[in-house]
Amino acid sequence: MLSRVWSASIVGIDAVKVGVEVDISGGGLPGIIILGLPDSAIQESKERVKATLRNAGFNVPVRKIVINLTPADLRKEGPAFDVPISIGILAASEQVNLDLLGEFLFLGEVSLDGTLLPVTGVLPIAAAAEKLGISSLVVPMENTQEAAVVEGLNVYGCTNILQVVDLLNNIKNHKKVSLKPTQESLLSTSSNSADLQDVKGQSHARRALEIAAAGGHNLIFVGPPGSGKTMLARSLPGILPPLEFSESLEVTRIHSVAGLLKNRGSLVYERPFRSPHHSASGPSLVGGGSFPRPGEISLSHRGVLFLDELTEFKRDVLEFLRQPLEDGYVTISRTRQSVVFPALFTLVASTNPCPCGYYGDAVQPCTCSPRQREQYWAKLSGPLMDRIDLQVAVNRLKPEEITRETRGESSKIVRERVQKVRAIANLRFQSEPHVKSNAHMQSRHLQKWCKLDDTSRKLLESAITRLGLSARASDRILKVARTIADLADEGNLKSQHVAEAIQYRTIDRMQ
Repeated sequence: MLSRVWSASIVGIDAVKVGVEVDISGGGLPGIIILGLPDSAIQESKERVKATLRNAGFNVPVRKIVINLTPADLRKEGPAFDVPISIGILAASEQVNLDLLGEFLFLGEVSLDGTLLPVTGVLPIAAAAEKLGISSLVVPMENTQEAAVVEGLNVYGCTNILQVVDLLNNIKNHKKVSLKPTQESLLSTSSNSADLQDVKGQSHARRALEIAAAGGHNLIFVGPPGSGKTMLARSLPGILPPLEFSESLEVTRIHSVAGLLKNRGSLVYERPFRSPHHSASGPSLVGGGSFPRPGEISLSHRGVLFLDELTEFKRDVLEFLRQPLEDGYVTISRTRQSVVFPALFTLVASTNPCPCGYYGDAVQPCTCSPRQREQYWAKLSGPLMDRIDLQVAVNRLKPEEITRETRGESSKIVRERVQKVRAIANLRFQSEPHVKSNAHMQSRHLQKWCKLDDTSRKLLESAITRLGLSARASDRILKVARTIADLADEGNLKSQHVAEAIQYRTIDRMQ
């Protein structure tokens, strides 16, 4: 007998409906054959499923069982097909009610005793269920809150294969899962966000951090060891506005695919903060693999990517950042398919000014030669630095700043100002929902919202000539100036706004 059960496979962060066809025939040698480009985990499911069904008290036909995964040209991976294959075999051998089979989509890994184990990528599949023509979803109990985020979808959670069979036989005895309200972040790693009031001194850097948060601008801190660069960077998530629901859904989908949801819960409410080590490879940063998975820049989507000791990263790895910083997404191309991952993040980097770390320091003399400093900065290409809006010098703290007991503004106070600027941007770009902040403005927006008077224009032209700025860098100055004006609640750009934006080109001045 032939049966068909529905499941799904993840491509990038999108879902593709997969049919699991099972045919049990009397001819041929007994055994299970799986067709349709399965990976090794799916091939291994043959023995897992047989043991599971036997231990659960079901009869596994001693016949030739052919399992076909459609579409045949799509590569499938992972143990999430264990449950649909199990139900397909039971349906083909008439051990389960077939009436409701076509209305359900099944996901889940099985252990040998029949227990259902959680899988990754449930949210993207649940989000695409309506488009896939599915009204009900059966998942392991630990995945239910993740799937229940999607409105209008009937989600059923099961702890073992016997419950799945009973659901199909007696659906009235089972309740749909509802979403439990929570505001807890579900990222498996904490942002460890520092509070700005704990940062000593560095008023100039604090101001730059506020501008970066308000406008979504990329930022780099340059200074000697111990000047507070890392602590400043880790303070950024604490002054960013909370995620909107649509943004939260995007972030959760990415982390679901990557398997980074803590406790397999529902939505991610906290903006991501990722801080890869400087030994990170290109694929770990941008994503990759035979079955493409998101890298650090996509895991930072709608959040912060912090690259500590930027000049210690390999130059070719840093060059991977250029396209995502400009476009807000990254394309992973493979022979069989191309996958697009969102990557709209705020880049925050820190570095020392030279190999010894003390170039320009007022106390510790620099021991590096001009040649060493030149080679040190050669890792950062001009096109990459053009894309970093705010380049901020962080100087050594003075003794009185270290011992001072008074504290600066808290992150909560700064966040309130940031949210006001973001609200201005939302109103400004209300007809273009893809533009979320001033950093995302394009040329047409600059012409409309960043008009310069004669004084400001001459100031910018002088900076372009003196610092050798590119057209992209000058556009970045205008975007920063727009944010500075918004923080001052000014509708028009003034010369002081442009002047402050120009001073945040520290590295351009150093070179």
